Amino acid sequence: MEGLSADNATKLGDRVSPGNDIPENPVGVFHRTLGEYHRLLEGSWDPLGMMAPIVHAQLAWLAHPQELAERSIRLSSDLWGLQWHTLARVMGQVSQDPVKPNPDDNRFADPVWTESPTWDLTKEWYLAFTHHMQDMLYGTPGLGSQERRKAAFWWRKWLNAVAPTNSLWTNPVALRKAVESRGESLARGYRNFLDDMQAGDIRMTDPEDFNVGGNLATTPGAVVFRNQLLEVIHYAPTQAKVHAEPVVIVTPWINKFYVLDLTQKKSMVRFLLDQGLDVFITSWKNPDASMHDVSFDDYLSRGIHELVETARRLAGAKRVHAVGYCIGGTALSMYMAWSARRFPQEAQAVADWTLFATLVDFRKPGDIEVFIDENSIRYLTESMKRTGYLDGKQMAAAFRLLRSNSLIWHYVVHGWLYGEKPQPFDVLYWNMDTTRMPQAMHAWYLSELYLHNRLIKKDSLSVAGERLDLAQIKQPLYAVGAEDDHIAPWQETFRINNHVSGSRRYVLSSSGHILGIVNPVVTPPKRHFRVANVDRGETVDEWSTKAAKQEGSWWEDWMAWLKPKAGGLVDARPAATREFPALAAAPGIYVQER
Repeated sequence: MEGLSADNATKLGDRVSPGNDIPENPVGVFHRTLGEYHRLLEGSWDPLGMMAPIVHAQLAWLAHPQELAERSIRLSSDLWGLQWHTLARVMGQVSQDPVKPNPDDNRFADPVWTESPTWDLTKEWYLAFTHHMQDMLYGTPGLGSQERRKAAFWWRKWLNAVAPTNSLWTNPVALRKAVESRGESLARGYRNFLDDMQAGDIRMTDPEDFNVGGNLATTPGAVVFRNQLLEVIHYAPTQAKVHAEPVVIVTPWINKFYVLDLTQKKSMVRFLLDQGLDVFITSWKNPDASMHDVSFDDYLSRGIHELVETARRLAGAKRVHAVGYCIGGTALSMYMAWSARRFPQEAQAVADWTLFATLVDFRKPGDIEVFIDENSIRYLTESMKRTGYLDGKQMAAAFRLLRSNSLIWHYVVHGWLYGEKPQPFDVLYWNMDTTRMPQAMHAWYLSELYLHNRLIKKDSLSVAGERLDLAQIKQPLYAVGAEDDHIAPWQETFRINNHVSGSRRYVLSSSGHILGIVNPVVTPPKRHFRVANVDRGETVDEWSTKAAKQEGSWWEDWMAWLKPKAGGLVDARPAATREFPALAAAPGIYVQER
């Protein structure tokens, strides 16, 4: 067996007839065991696939003893260096740490983790095994790339959980604070723990510090349309003259709309108003069990279409300029393809469109893919059938798990071990203000887009009576991605440019999924962006080569692109009119629903 290639060994190992003297090779055992494990999985003690990839990885390494031996030798070599470092520190000598935390790992930032030999060695041995384990999982032979990423992800969650920083007795900073405060930090931490348990969540900020309509979402306006699915908010103008054609914003229903209207200084809505634009926005209803049959067709026809038509009628304009954020942008993309089929080109109501951090191609949807496979979606679908919706806390927990050190364990350590009160942070409050999703719509969305990736396939997806073809979209597109976005990776958001027919301009903003978009113009500038038009068939690398880097906010580049298209200046329109009376003052009533 020694000279066999892996492929031939697999073929030989897959079938061994009774009585055959040739021993079954490890690769064959591995593949057969995987099949048996998958059949067991169908029964579903591991519906979200947390354990399966780890077991697969372990079996894979056992099936590749040569690669395992090479990794073991590499680990032994590194551990030998760590042992010399340990000996030097025990003897009181200066020694450079052989294992460094990753650049974004702030858990060991306190000097005690380097200056104290005891705590330095605790850190070093933890990091050594953690880094080696992660490297092994990412390099597991015999597994597909997605399976390797899943194994590494779930093992990393466990490694993060057992970090010495997360326990009182192995966290020197927590012990020091307890001594210095004579136990008061522990008492405060226990009160924080009880408050979190009562809230059913590890709070990232104190909800008492914020009030929607009080110190958040304060831009004046009126709800001018309401149905069972959404409210349409029209904002009061801040300029005497406004552009004739309004801007309509399709927000995600996974979270509430006011991320684009946080505080006066951070509000994109207020910025657009100050630019002389007439702004309408969606505020989606927070679904309950009675909305379990609401479909994606409803979100398009009774949601986005009603937003567009309300803005057109109130403004007296033939066309609008549409904006979509995240899943709202995905829905807007479907609406654009739907209207291209439903209406003649000259009758289409959207003149141009803008996408923020939006996926239409879900082949590599970012870190969220660890939750996406047939078993996971089947489990979630069955769960939603029992309640009629997906609870927003489940979705929020999944997204927090993607960055568990910064979004979970950071708050456990600072809140429970250090006894610190969470700092007021409007974005984190918004992130905690979760919404639900109707069973029918969300099950369809997960299956058709994330699992089967049908949106990019011509005529494969049917929505509200029309088969969708993104190539039918001919209106100019302005698309924005964010460098550090782990929810919608920017390289994937760039793919929209490969599927639509109109002119395209792409912007890459610094920061992540929220702060890359909520990126106000400030002096001196805090962030930067890269921007260039996209030629037909251009790749990410080709665009990156020519995209110029600029300091500041991409909002100004967007305005230079959008405002000349938005029509001439006319007298500003009030938030509500006789035909469209105010049903409620902004921010409306749907946003207040829990």
